[in-house]
Amino acid sequence: MITQKTKYALKALMALGAADKGAALTIEDVANRSGAPKRFLEHILLDMRRAGYVGAKRGRAGGYFLIREPDKISLGEMLRQIDGPIAPLPCLSRRAYRKCDDCEDEASCQLRRVFADVFYSYLLLIESLTLADLLKTPGIAEG
Repeated sequence: MITQKTKYALKALMALGAADKGAALTIEDVANRSGAPKRFLEHILLDMRRAGYVGAKRGRAGGYFLIREPDKISLGEMLRQIDGPIAPLPCLSRRAYRKCDDCEDEASCQLRRVFADVFYSYLLLIESLTLADLLKTPGIAEG
């Protein structure tokens, strides 16, 4: 399950992705377009800026804007950036692998085997989807 922070972050990125190319949106604009509360957006947009998704400019025409093309930002990458590892078990994570504390042998672990099949199918799909795909979904960029 994704967190509320992730939902707000994805909605904010969609609002920025749906804006006119090169246009900067204020936090108020992003909040209005995404439905995300302004107080959360300040932290989320700062995190997204540090991660290299969002740029910011100051001044009268200032605000936030995407610095990467929407088709170059995978949904899996965004989820990991916001919430960390997305694997259902630590022993299935590629980037944050950790042996399960209660597992004696990964090779014979039935839970690992079942969840591995489900997770890898999920991973193939989630990595193939991009911010551009989210923007194509009717009504989704409006909040």
